[in-house]
Amino acid sequence: MRKLIIFAFIGFLAQLIDGSLGMAYGVTSTTLLLTFGIAPTVASASVHLAEVVTTAASGASHIKFGNVDKQAVYQLIIPGSIGAFVGACFLSNLPGDVAKPFIALFLMLLGFYVLLRFLFTFESGIQKKSIELTRKQSIPLGLIAGFADATGGGGWGPIATPILLSKKGSTARKVVGTVDTSEFAIAVSATLGFLVSLGWEEVNWYWVIALMIGGVIAAPIAAWLVKKLPAYLLGVLVGGFIILTNARTLINTWSADAAWVPFIYAFILIGWFLAINYSIRKNKLK
Repeated sequence: MRKLIIFAFIGFLAQLIDGSLGMAYGVTSTTLLLTFGIAPTVASASVHLAEVVTTAASGASHIKFGNVDKQAVYQLIIPGSIGAFVGACFLSNLPGDVAKPFIALFLMLLGFYVLLRFLFTFESGIQKKSIELTRKQSIPLGLIAGFADATGGGGWGPIATPILLSKKGSTARKVVGTVDTSEFAIAVSATLGFLVSLGWEEVNWYWVIALMIGGVIAAPIAAWLVKKLPAYLLGVLVGGFIILTNARTLINTWSADAAWVPFIYAFILIGWFLAINYSIRKNKLK
């Protein structure tokens, strides 16, 4: 019973972060599940099964609060679903760790771009009502993000959110809501792929249900936060979180000296705090 309560809290925390910042449900929950000694494939399958329910709740909440660009959702779900299904079916034969550091480096640079754009060049008057995603952009983005999500236990948000935010005039609130809503289709496709390759017997349904309950509770809270947070602050929060999560991937991959790791994290966190403080002070003066 104690473990189920912990798993429900993991689901709540992961969905609160994901629903507010457009990423990290898979990364957060999979990482925490792995600490309990769960096999990576089973952990990823459990997380995606839980996401079928949590992403539905999150998407409905974001739609209710007006955080979604429906046209962009339609453009992303087909290529994203294909990428997720293929990635799930071949997870055991296709190691996702090979490309992970290169993707993490690219995303961290995008994180810096997003943070600096919302910190220094953001103007509330130039926000566009839609994300204006073209087919040439949506197909490769959906395929890569969906594949990475299934093979790495998380990747739809960490890849899709910073790339969409890097588009000039994009609204942080719309990006977060759109990415979270489209993730429902990716979760369904990845789950089908895992069930085809693993079967039902590998899944611990008690863990999955606990994750679902925590995520469903957090979904409307996160969508409400996105609606209420000012765009400039949400952009800085997302940018800093992108940098932090991808820095963690790079540190783990490059086996950095353990003595330096706390200082690296402290440097990032202090810089992020100062950026948030500067953003609030700057916009209060307007």
